Amino acid sequence: QVQVVESGGGSAQPGGSLKLSCTAINRTSVTCELGWYRQAPGKERDLVSTISSSGTITYADSVKGRFTLSQDPLKKTLHLQMNSLKTEDTGEYYCVVRLWDPAFGCTRPREYWGQGTQVTVSS
Repeated sequence: QVQVVESGGGSAQPGGSLKLSCTAINRTSVTCELGWYRQAPGKERDLVSTISSSGTITYADSVKGRFTLSQDPLKKTLHLQMNSLKTEDTGEYYCVVRLWDPAFGCTRPREYWGQGTQVTVSS
């Protein structure tokens, strides 16, 4: 069973920085995409950043220029460096691992989510 393990998060003041990390254990097939989503209280889960198998990185407009997604291929760890944090960055952050599906490939990958890590930005 694929397990997605997140670490990092915590509390920071506006303008501060935090770093999130994510590792997928027991990957059973090729990785299509990795990414981070976040969910603020009372709101839907929204995309923060993703990286495709080809290395293409996307960011939500709200985090462009402040957040940086990177991947350590040797350790198979995904990092999200969050700088210049704002109060609106507060929320539960979830890592997602999308793996090749035998029937549908990467068009409909198998998704595995972490349990989430809390990020709180306040003064």
